[in-house]
Amino acid sequence: MTTETKKKNKVIPIILGVLIIIGAIFGTREYIYYSKHVDTDDAQIDGDISPVVARVGGYVQDINFEENTMVKEGDVLVKLDDRDYKVKVEQAEAGQVGANAGVGVSQSQIIATQANTSTAKANIDAARVKLNLAQKDYARYANLVKDGSITQQQFDQAKAEKESAEAAFKAATDQYTAALKQVGTTQSQLAVSNSGVTQRQSDVDFAKLQLSYTDVKAPATGIVSKKNIQKGQLIAAGQALFSIVNENSIYVTANFKETQLEDITPGQKVKIEVDAYPNDEVIGEVYNFAPITGAKGSLLPPDNATGNFVKVVQRIPVKIKITKAQKDILAKLRPGMSVKVSVSIKD
Repeated sequence: MTTETKKKNKVIPIILGVLIIIGAIFGTREYIYYSKHVDTDDAQIDGDISPVVARVGGYVQDINFEENTMVKEGDVLVKLDDRDYKVKVEQAEAGQVGANAGVGVSQSQIIATQANTSTAKANIDAARVKLNLAQKDYARYANLVKDGSITQQQFDQAKAEKESAEAAFKAATDQYTAALKQVGTTQSQLAVSNSGVTQRQSDVDFAKLQLSYTDVKAPATGIVSKKNIQKGQLIAAGQALFSIVNENSIYVTANFKETQLEDITPGQKVKIEVDAYPNDEVIGEVYNFAPITGAKGSLLPPDNATGNFVKVVQRIPVKIKITKAQKDILAKLRPGMSVKVSVSIKD
């Protein structure tokens, strides 16, 4: 055996030993790491997206934004042609004026009928006085006619005056009762007129509300996306116009295997690595868990009772809040970006 062969025989065991040591170190590090962490690359950036829908129809008059730009809550982003809605407001206000006039007429009628009631009451008092006088004359003449002090004609005249006074008193009483009923009727008419005013006020409020909807405002502060309209376009009520990705609503949705969830609990620290920006540090924490698996929440969920069953590990969406990140990286994150997350399950 030559010297060179002896050297080769010594080098090979050394190389094998080094490889074994490196493998042991790597395996130990991986074991230690995965005993304290749960990872998945089935994760993406998510965010609250507010769809903006037209509440009334009309022609698009102005568009005050550009797609993929920042807008503030309350900004008027789209202006619809509002001439039709202004006419409806004017019509509703005209109806309200008419209803108010009807209330004034009803109030005047109440005053007039109350005056008639007072007159009818006075007529009753006057008729009562005449009736009392006629009854006394009749009683006196009845005694006088018995002893012949007066003629039968005088007695008959007193009797006729008494009956006439009784009829006049009854007529005055009936007139007073009718006047009271007329007051009640006019008061009911006033109540109807007041309800008409309330209805007309509701019509005015509704017309003004419809008019206000011609100004399509931003429901939240964020970035406009998915613009689906053009100037001059006729849109219908309920039509989607665009969406707004809400500012400061960015979070991560990580789809962990069901076998990984045993050690994951809310509040645990999470390291987030964004594929687009791997060198930027982003830290979060586990917030909550979805109530169903991703497959169960799909459009066509699987039904294991319909055929041969093959067990497949399911995934549960887990929401992760971002707690620490550089300001510039947060501004660059967009819903749908791929990320890798690592949950620290042990300190």
